[in-house]
Amino acid sequence: MLLERIYDDDLAQAGYLIGCQATGEAVVVDARRDIGEYLDLADRHGMRIVAVTETHIHADYLSGTRELAAATGAVTYVSGEGGRDWQYGFDAERLRDGDAITVGNIAVRARHTPGHTPEHLSFLITDGAFSDEPGYLLSGDFVFAGDLGRPDLLDEAAGGADTRFAGARQVFAGLRDAFLTLPDHVQVYPGHGAGSACGKALGALPATTVGYERLNAWWAPYLRDDDEEGFVEELLNGQPDAHAYFARMKRQNKEGPQILGPLAPPPELTGAEAAGLVHRDRVVFVDTRPHTEVHRGTVAGALNIPGPAKAATYGAWAYDPETEDRPLVLLAPDGETARAVRDHLLRVGIDRVAGYTTTTEGLPGTVPAVITPERLQDFGAVLLLDVRNRTEHAAGHVPGSEQLSAGRVLWHLDELPGEGTIVTYCQSGVRNSVAASALRRAGYDAVELDGGYAAWSAWRQDREAPAGTASG
Repeated sequence: MLLERIYDDDLAQAGYLIGCQATGEAVVVDARRDIGEYLDLADRHGMRIVAVTETHIHADYLSGTRELAAATGAVTYVSGEGGRDWQYGFDAERLRDGDAITVGNIAVRARHTPGHTPEHLSFLITDGAFSDEPGYLLSGDFVFAGDLGRPDLLDEAAGGADTRFAGARQVFAGLRDAFLTLPDHVQVYPGHGAGSACGKALGALPATTVGYERLNAWWAPYLRDDDEEGFVEELLNGQPDAHAYFARMKRQNKEGPQILGPLAPPPELTGAEAAGLVHRDRVVFVDTRPHTEVHRGTVAGALNIPGPAKAATYGAWAYDPETEDRPLVLLAPDGETARAVRDHLLRVGIDRVAGYTTTTEGLPGTVPAVITPERLQDFGAVLLLDVRNRTEHAAGHVPGSEQLSAGRVLWHLDELPGEGTIVTYCQSGVRNSVAASALRRAGYDAVELDGGYAAWSAWRQDREAPAGTASG
């Protein structure tokens, strides 16, 4: 048996290819939308992808299940659990608890593990060439290394009302009745790693075991003591902000993402061509450089979406394809970078990239407004906005600041003052640059705090240090 993990560091998301080496058949679980890596992996191992499936209706990225099925002719399987409101809106084979996908000697058996979402499935993998019992679990967003999938996203991202409590109890029941009944040696491969907003304390390990989690996970004592109420309270407490684009992902993944087919690389535009599109307001210009370079000068009205490493995450914060009808033009150093940024954007449903340019010649220039910590107190802003996560804000913030995370700012403009200067900050400046650029494009006078909360904290420490001492 072959089991390969395909990991996206941008969205901290894991997909899996499970293949039978005897027959050359493979199934892919939880594919992202730019499918080249799955095709290359199957080709490298001499395998045919004959089945594709996913653990649940995802909120943090656009599923590649349909895209991969269209490219390979594979049979599509999705959950048939969760009740009428949580059925997928496209043609596919429905899996219910106990159903199995068979590829050669391998059985991929569905277990209904609701809580994170009502229809959620985990997959028990049995390598029939060696054993009649399962040895691996693809746990999706049910169990992570050191954590559990959050049960509040339906409230946060799908318009639910207090579904989190029932979801948390379902997670408790799933741990008791499904997860902890498995042998300790079963290896667990989760759908996300550290950095994902689908949980609050995900570990960075690519895999764990049932036995390790049974002994060491934060939730294990609650299960040992049968303390459901304590478990529910702890699971729901301190969850990070859910990014606003999650609601769009939920809808599109339930309905079925558009199938794109093979894509050509983004075309290169001359400076004059890019300038003509910008001057006619035909495109949204995107500066993909780091925020430190953007602060030295960029194009007026440009979004800052640093890439490609985190372009999916930042792009989904700064650009909403449901409300913006203009495609993107990317400022990138070369075609390879532009294509990588485009592919990352596809993962969150930002499909329209008109091209890229390597120059800003002929384009209107600007230098984003930035202030240092020592100027902040007397600056006179109408709002000091902390765009970090609410848990970060709670742990320490600039006095007088209000919190609205960068992934939610564009969807909550009604919470901002209509006039006056807003000073924004994050921890070090990267997230802030993304959010501030989006605010400027929306017509706000946004000024960035240079170096973010880290720089402000260092400045305050230096100012408060006793005379004749160093702050270290």
